[in-house]
Amino acid sequence: DVSVVDLTVDLDRPAKYEDICAAMKKASQEGSLAGVLDYTEEKVVSTDFRGCSTPSVFDAGAGIQLDDTFVKVVSWYDNEYGYTCNMLRLVRHVAG
Repeated sequence: DVSVVDLTVDLDRPAKYEDICAAMKKASQEGSLAGVLDYTEEKVVSTDFRGCSTPSVFDAGAGIQLDDTFVKVVSWYDNEYGYTCNMLRLVRHVAG
């Protein structure tokens, strides 16, 4: 089953949605979130994420900026397969 997080946030400081997207894209490519967070700019639907091994896929096209400090961000995940992959990541980390 594929699920979605639709998160609306009131930020402490003004930020542009494009800057948030750029930060998410960078985080998905390097650092501690690489391999955990994925990023897409494609037009997608829930079935596109079936079998997705990353715990979260940031959907840049689905979010929106409502004003300078109020944004909505969207992230998809495969609730079953993604969870299984997370457990395997944890086992590898603990065994590490």
